[in-house]
Amino acid sequence: MPTAIGKPRTIEALEALESNVRSYSRSFPAIFNRARGSVMLTENGRKVIDFLSGAGALNYGHNNHAIKAAITEYLASDAVIHGLDMATPAKLDFMETFRSVILQERGMQYKFQFTGPTGANAIEAALKLSRKITGRQNIVSFTNGYHGMSLGALAGSGNRFYRAASGVPLSGTTFMPYDGYFGPTLDTADYLRKMLMDESSGIDRPAAILVETVQGEGGINVAGRKWLQSIQAIAKDVDALFVVDDIQMGCGRTGEFFSFEFAGLSPDIIVLSKSLSGYGLPLSMLLIKDGFDVWRPGEHIGTFRGNNLALVAGTAAMNLYWRSRSFSDEIRRMGELVRGRLEILVSKHENRFAVRGRGMVFGFDCHFAEIAEATTRKAFDKGLMLERCGPADQVVKILPALTIDTDTLNRGLDLFEEALVETLAECSSV
Repeated sequence: MPTAIGKPRTIEALEALESNVRSYSRSFPAIFNRARGSVMLTENGRKVIDFLSGAGALNYGHNNHAIKAAITEYLASDAVIHGLDMATPAKLDFMETFRSVILQERGMQYKFQFTGPTGANAIEAALKLSRKITGRQNIVSFTNGYHGMSLGALAGSGNRFYRAASGVPLSGTTFMPYDGYFGPTLDTADYLRKMLMDESSGIDRPAAILVETVQGEGGINVAGRKWLQSIQAIAKDVDALFVVDDIQMGCGRTGEFFSFEFAGLSPDIIVLSKSLSGYGLPLSMLLIKDGFDVWRPGEHIGTFRGNNLALVAGTAAMNLYWRSRSFSDEIRRMGELVRGRLEILVSKHENRFAVRGRGMVFGFDCHFAEIAEATTRKAFDKGLMLERCGPADQVVKILPALTIDTDTLNRGLDLFEEALVETLAECSSV
């Protein structure tokens, strides 16, 4: 990896210019100027192993050279970069490749809607379309869910910290308990069915039931197969659309391209973003089941629908990784390596922690935000980038690139363990 050129700048320069709303630069106080694969390089030449992966936008690592080659060739050709939603070869190639490589291989048939650059854009479109189809207003979402920062998406997100910043009432959503919210003995799907079927429950019949199969920001809460199947059945029984938010957990994060494949689900609307482009370029879309594409032309628009450069990158990613099952098998193999290492770490500390996850996304629940914060801070000092999640940021989120090599993965896990041990030693000495 090339080294930094020129005089290093300081993080204080950024702090003087950027809004207080900045977040990741506070957790990772360095200026990053190079990145490749699963390693980032700061201006002063320090190497940092990346277990954040652009919050899930870099499933194939930083500057994936094969995807970069497709982008570079496209740029050099003077092809269309910005074209609103006009037809271009890049858009047609992406849709045809997605249909053949992803959908047809899974026996799925959906229409494509390009919604704008962010996952929140796609969520807004999904909720708007669900309300248009059904003529209803209410959306059922779940405790600890997170769907984005725009007002409609935020109304379906549970975190009070984010909701409080909205400045307006967040309405139109009914929250129900996610799988395991009340512990292992209470089936919250049965609870939801009872509330929606009871004409006197006080809950309006919903336009949609919106769910993540693994809650990322909510703490890496993993829904079970049976529970997800029950939620889909409930949506059908109350004539609501079943909408899966696969923004962070899609594109291979859980081992299969879609996070719901293991449960045999058939969502009415699938929301995709994050690693859809495969290169960190903004791209979001809905997959809409036949019969539900009731939009009138121009009824939901946006300037940055279908970013052509991102579409080229996404097509390259599909061709590289998804034309066979071998990539999924490798994700699961690496995921089991991570799970094994984390479970050994839990056992070393008398099970005072907990591990949750699927595929290549894991949460290491420290139960106390102070332990998680100190551990991730020490990890960064040692050369490992980790994010926190959960209602109180008490869970360390482990989100490596799906393409990470075994040595780098193990080295990152070593640094995490070192940071945790040092944190616990300091806690016990207080």
